[in-house]
Amino acid sequence: MAETVRDLRSIALSAYGPSILSAVGTGAITPVIVLSARHLGAGVNLAAFMVALLGIGQLAGDIPAGALAARIGERAALIGACALEAIGMAGSALAPNVATLAASIFVLGLSASIFGLARQAYLTEAVPIGLRARALSTLGGVNRIGLFFGPFIGAAVVARWGISAAYVVGVCSSASAFLLLLVVPDITAGHRAEQLKEKHHRSVASVLLEHRRTLRTIGVGVLFVSSTRACRTAIVPLWAEAIGLDATHTSLVFGISGAIDMLLFYPGGRVMDRYGRIWVVLPSMLILGLGMILLPLTSSFFWITAVAVVLGFGNGIGSGVVMTLGADASPAQDRVQFLSGWRLMSDTGNAAGPALISVLTTVIPLAGAAVAMGGVALVGAGWLRVWVPRVDPLSRQSLDRLRRGRRSSPDL
Repeated sequence: MAETVRDLRSIALSAYGPSILSAVGTGAITPVIVLSARHLGAGVNLAAFMVALLGIGQLAGDIPAGALAARIGERAALIGACALEAIGMAGSALAPNVATLAASIFVLGLSASIFGLARQAYLTEAVPIGLRARALSTLGGVNRIGLFFGPFIGAAVVARWGISAAYVVGVCSSASAFLLLLVVPDITAGHRAEQLKEKHHRSVASVLLEHRRTLRTIGVGVLFVSSTRACRTAIVPLWAEAIGLDATHTSLVFGISGAIDMLLFYPGGRVMDRYGRIWVVLPSMLILGLGMILLPLTSSFFWITAVAVVLGFGNGIGSGVVMTLGADASPAQDRVQFLSGWRLMSDTGNAAGPALISVLTTVIPLAGAAVAMGGVALVGAGWLRVWVPRVDPLSRQSLDRLRRGRRSSPDL
């Protein structure tokens, strides 16, 4: 049997060390992808598409990542993802043309899908249900910490050695995560040994087909969560530009919001573990919806910052909630195959949110698009209120206790 973890501190290095290293590298290179493409002769539209390739790579890799992790195990998949990420970083640094850069960025997206799936499955297997939300919220939190500080590290090396130096930071981060994974203990070794006793591995498609009802109920709720969060990162800078803020002030708004976001991951996880998932999922979506509805009412740096802080608070308390709901809904057997479909839905929402804003702004003003997305968040909150308790292990345990009490008591 797999060893049961009783304290997150005991697995902090093995569970979170590689994640924060990888996130620092990603944070360092994301702001310079467009600059790299422009330096190689790409037009503005093509340069913007280079950033989108990260998300496209993730979408393309979600399902294959599930099949891979089921075959070789979560830890081996993590090690392979770090190696693939290092290759993508090196390719980006040395790219002689736009085509090579595009291929390298796509590889980075593929590696991110493998890494994210394997890390989620890794923690889901190793951590008991009573710690699950805190474990996965902390995973989301350390990713945000890395993405927050990565651009500052990247900016420092770019100022000294040029754009390619940011990718060197990425290579170093990936290589460090790779080496760390080789030396830290495998906390899911026992579970992997049990899996190897099985005669065959089910395909991702068959697992997703079996659990299709879960995916079209709580999975649809995840689409709402992911698209709402992604809208936040797109609509705030657009509105800042619309009210006349320059790039410096817009970045400051984002930095303040990101700092609030980054600080709230553990309290949110603790509430989910103690009271149930709905006590964080519902407030998170309601606050995000309210923030987007209020955004068009702002017309100055102070007020847009205040609303951005509200959005950061709503997003921060929900850190790791998508992974937690996926872990709760996943079957004990064929878990990684299920989670690959879960992550595909989440990543689809991440891509759909900004795309929906783009579509809306072609027919209505930006203020209307913000209000509309706020409405989408509120609808999502209602949907999640119905379905989250049905997969929440705390809710199911409470319901089972209630049913046992009714059977044993003639007064009920």
